[in-house]
Amino acid sequence: MQRRTFLGVTAALGLAGCGYRSVDAIYSQPAGAVPKQYANRTRVVFWSPYGGVNGKAVDKLVAKFNDSQSDVYVEVQFQGSYDDVAQKIAAALVAKQAPDLAVLSDVTWERFFLNEALEPLNGYFTDGFGPGVFQEKLFGEYVVKGQSWAVPFARSTPIMYYNRDAFAKAGLPDRVPRTWSELRSWVPELAKVQSGGRSLRTIAFAKIDGDWQFQGNVWQFGGAYSKGLDVTIDEAGAVAAGEWQRSMVHDLGAAYMASSPSTDFANGLVGVIQESTGGMKTITSKAKFKVGAGFIPSEVAAGIATGGGGIGMLRNISTERKQAAATFLQFLARPENSAWWTTQTGYLPVVNKAREDPELKKLIAEQPNYGVAIAQLENARQQDAIRLYGRNANVQIYTGLQQIYADNAQPKKVFASVARRLEAIGDEVQRLYEEKVL
Repeated sequence: MQRRTFLGVTAALGLAGCGYRSVDAIYSQPAGAVPKQYANRTRVVFWSPYGGVNGKAVDKLVAKFNDSQSDVYVEVQFQGSYDDVAQKIAAALVAKQAPDLAVLSDVTWERFFLNEALEPLNGYFTDGFGPGVFQEKLFGEYVVKGQSWAVPFARSTPIMYYNRDAFAKAGLPDRVPRTWSELRSWVPELAKVQSGGRSLRTIAFAKIDGDWQFQGNVWQFGGAYSKGLDVTIDEAGAVAAGEWQRSMVHDLGAAYMASSPSTDFANGLVGVIQESTGGMKTITSKAKFKVGAGFIPSEVAAGIATGGGGIGMLRNISTERKQAAATFLQFLARPENSAWWTTQTGYLPVVNKAREDPELKKLIAEQPNYGVAIAQLENARQQDAIRLYGRNANVQIYTGLQQIYADNAQPKKVFASVARRLEAIGDEVQRLYEEKVL
């Protein structure tokens, strides 16, 4: 299902404000069955966007839960990307069907919240599962008017990965740059390093979803996408961030737009990337060189966007299914399980006590890269509201970035056009935003 189809489905569902759906109706589960060894248990369907290394880790967590008790069977169903999960939930709800739990991204859970498709979780909190258990910033991002609408799970920030071997050959310090200006000053040294028969490029920018990393870049240059839903992407800070990237690509030839910056980095084509900490294990395992990591550079200010996925419970399921689903969420909130998930993936330990887990502490001592995002969390903040609540706002932003990277378009002109589209998107959601969020 393409994004334009998702827009049609979400509009029909009521995510655009139509709201015909009965919030109290009980919908059926997606197809599946409880295996014989888990017979007579309540079945919980959990929709996941994780494949590869992270998907295997999810499967192991679910298997551990299923073997740890005798009342609930969780069936994890891989659905594709974060967008795919959201699209399929929207389509399922139209068909009066719902998974019990789903991983929702930083820019999708809000739409289901606005449409009253999520179950408030406060009533399921226990001493081991609730506000004091989770990292405060990450937990708080799902709290609206005192109610929790999801809990953090695979949460991340961008970090800067760098090729330590290439930096050594270039005579550069064994660290990330402290500012974007410092990185620009390193371009000549990195260009002296040969990779694949050509000069090493400094950085690659993401073709798709690069607006997440760029959210932080805009803050670092003193701007914002919006203040509330009032769009500011066409103002000085955002334009300066865009101009820095345009100049790196077209004036210096030191950067380019990549379908997968992490793949290009692992293949030794670029010196640095700003990518999710959730890709830590994958990136380091694929690279044939020493990988370093550090904070995303600042410029006039520090600030990085949180991202990744939290787990929400769908509202249109039976009480029995809700109680069973809550049991699994409580299991994931145990410190040892949160810590294990971090060691397997690189995602942030979202449970406070997980940071004291012996295995995680050992991993960070042996591989300090795993501790970078944890330390950098002090610079993290929730994203600007237009990206979070504006339907398809993220697509409008990264489409504008593509014009800058590919066509040498001037950021001031590009962002003026993007701003007009974002303002229309903000107008669509303004009433619901004021009613349910403010």
